[in-house]
Amino acid sequence: MQITQCLHAAILVSDLERAEQFYGNVLGLSKVDRVLKFPGAWYQVGEFQIHLIVADSIPSDLVNSEKLGRNRHLAFLVSNLDAAKEQLVAHNYPIQMSASGRAALFTQDPDGNIIELGE
Repeated sequence: MQITQCLHAAILVSDLERAEQFYGNVLGLSKVDRVLKFPGAWYQVGEFQIHLIVADSIPSDLVNSEKLGRNRHLAFLVSNLDAAKEQLVAHNYPIQMSASGRAALFTQDPDGNIIELGE
């Protein structure tokens, strides 16, 4: 087997409108059309997609609340980490700077899914 590309990641959300506000408006991802018959939304990031899928309950598997990067998370590259941080703070999302000292931060979407933003 030879894997040549990562296509998408699926993220469970409890409230689609609230999740779309975070991924579309706060993170600024581009929404793409989808024709599936279950509730959700797809967002494009380069050649990669984020699939938001509505679920009745979202399991919490946070194993380290002090260091969010040591939990299951999704990472994005940003061109300006300070601007990204300001955007998250302006919308009242939690910020945790990377403990490694590198230019990265961690936040959580409305359902607690961890997102890393690195520069």
